[in-house]
Amino acid sequence: MDIDNKSFDNQDDTDTCGCGCSCSPQENAAGQASSVPPPPSTVQPVFQTPPAPQPAPKGTSGWRIFLNILLVMSILGNIVLVLAVIGLAISMALGSTGGLSGKDKLVEKVLVEGSSKQKIAVINVYGIIDDEQYLHFKDQLDAASDDSDVAAMIVRIASPGGSVSASDRIYNQIIKYREKSGKPVIAFMQTLAASGGYYTAVAADTIIAEPTAITGSIGVIMSHLSIKDLLEQKLGILPSVVKSGEKKDWPSMFTPMTDDQKAYINTKLIDPAYQRFVDLVFAGRQKQLTREQILKLADGSIYGAIEAKKEKLIDDVGYFEDAVAAARDKAGDKNAAVVEFEKPYSLMSVFGAQSKSVFLDKQTVEKMLTPQLLYLWDGNN
Repeated sequence: MDIDNKSFDNQDDTDTCGCGCSCSPQENAAGQASSVPPPPSTVQPVFQTPPAPQPAPKGTSGWRIFLNILLVMSILGNIVLVLAVIGLAISMALGSTGGLSGKDKLVEKVLVEGSSKQKIAVINVYGIIDDEQYLHFKDQLDAASDDSDVAAMIVRIASPGGSVSASDRIYNQIIKYREKSGKPVIAFMQTLAASGGYYTAVAADTIIAEPTAITGSIGVIMSHLSIKDLLEQKLGILPSVVKSGEKKDWPSMFTPMTDDQKAYINTKLIDPAYQRFVDLVFAGRQKQLTREQILKLADGSIYGAIEAKKEKLIDDVGYFEDAVAAARDKAGDKNAAVVEFEKPYSLMSVFGAQSKSVFLDKQTVEKMLTPQLLYLWDGNN
């Protein structure tokens, strides 16, 4: 039959191996897979470009910067805290200097070696003369006074002067030291010793200045601020002052200074301080100058070292080694060591200096606005 023949024909097409199975045409007659490799694929590899980074949500970058800043500040804060703890431990181990004498507050530093037991003590007056400067000077002086080996003293001055009261206190301490100890004192002017700087120098037995030093400026100055226009015209503030008498607030920062006020301030403050300055210069230089000669020089003028010696305001021109030689000669010991007294270094002192506020506090503002009577050479004017 035709149907049967077609069935057999279909079987012949698939059963090529003769085993009665449905082997594919690609298998050999023994029933095993053909060793002929398949044809190479014609599909080409596809390379995908990585997706572009998505922008951070708006505001994320700002917060990230803020958090990074906080992290850095936290790290720095921890470092400072660790150093503070170390400094505190060192200070506790060495002992506090609060309430101790000048000798215990300071450490001795040798400037010039000596072969004898005696010493020449160098006391430094550097910068503006104010209450802080006076206290440091007093500590140095106490340290020198407590040392029985100190045979003479050099007061090394590098200052434009400062407040009337602080300058006068330093002068008084030098005079008292000379009277009590009977030991010679040499004033050495280094770079600048004007006004209050010269005021302190005349307390010494001898005054020596560097060749390039500036001195003189014998006189008084008072600074005063008037903020009336600033308050009224710029800020719209009208200050009101209630006082018991006309002169109670002279001079006032809220009103311009009148001629009557200037005459009053000159009589009450400027002239008495000026006369005291002249008196003390005369007391220290009366072997060289008369009071009339001092008054001619005391007009606020500054003098170089050479001119100052010519005008007899100082005794000699030289360098620090010349001041040392003069002090040794007066002490009667040419082999005396030269020492100074300075504050010991500590981490706590560094942190203490850095902890001072850079902003204007109430005390600073009051100091700026309060008229100050000064023995000061103000080179800015």
